[in-house]
Amino acid sequence: MTLWLTAVEIRGHEFRERARYPFNIASFQQSRTLTFSTPVSFFVGENGSGKSTLVQALAHRCGLDLWAQPKRRLRAGELPPTALAAYLEVALQNGPVRGGLFSAEVFRNWAEFLDDVTEIDPGQAKYHGCSRLTYRSHGEGILAYLRGRYRTPGLYFLDEPESALSPASQLELLRILDGFGRSGQAQFVIATHSPILMALPESRIFHFSDSGISETDYASTEHFRLYRDFLDNPGSFVAGPYGMRPPSSV
Repeated sequence: MTLWLTAVEIRGHEFRERARYPFNIASFQQSRTLTFSTPVSFFVGENGSGKSTLVQALAHRCGLDLWAQPKRRLRAGELPPTALAAYLEVALQNGPVRGGLFSAEVFRNWAEFLDDVTEIDPGQAKYHGCSRLTYRSHGEGILAYLRGRYRTPGLYFLDEPESALSPASQLELLRILDGFGRSGQAQFVIATHSPILMALPESRIFHFSDSGISETDYASTEHFRLYRDFLDNPGSFVAGPYGMRPPSSV
């Protein structure tokens, strides 16, 4: 097993301000050290809990955020997610590392760039499925790109990669992560809402909430429990506490 990143310390006690994003996120305001001992680690939690922010800040801190863009438009007074990087202390096994940050949100622009490069040098296509990425569906292009990209050993951050993938494609991504992780080819840190991805055996799961960041197991995640309960009885959710009741007939 090969690990590039073994720990990150979030120095929340050193924040100079706590009113502006990203320093107003509750999960960061307590100092906390996260340790990574497996090839794949997941950050999970509700929207706004800080998981994607930490992935982006970590990638920036490790010098691996080339081509990344802010996930959402910043409002007046907000700072970019990378501002958090100044308060992160990372433990890298052997100094600077190769790798990258992937976000489905910005992949299309990146795919167009790679296709332009392939037009000039067709040999480059072997690194992402031997065909033009933009000629495929968004999900197919993503999987082709990742299969090629992770052949380069290194540390890889993924920000909600499932957002453009069908359930079957998420299973394929699960196999990609498992294969490259087990081979020692790559280490992954992933922000996700997907109960399919976080089911990866022997991965570590960190849950983000208002009370901080804590490690949990798959069956204890809200994602697993919610999907399990929904599949057991979908109708109860339509008219239950998670959904809107249909209007009464007049």
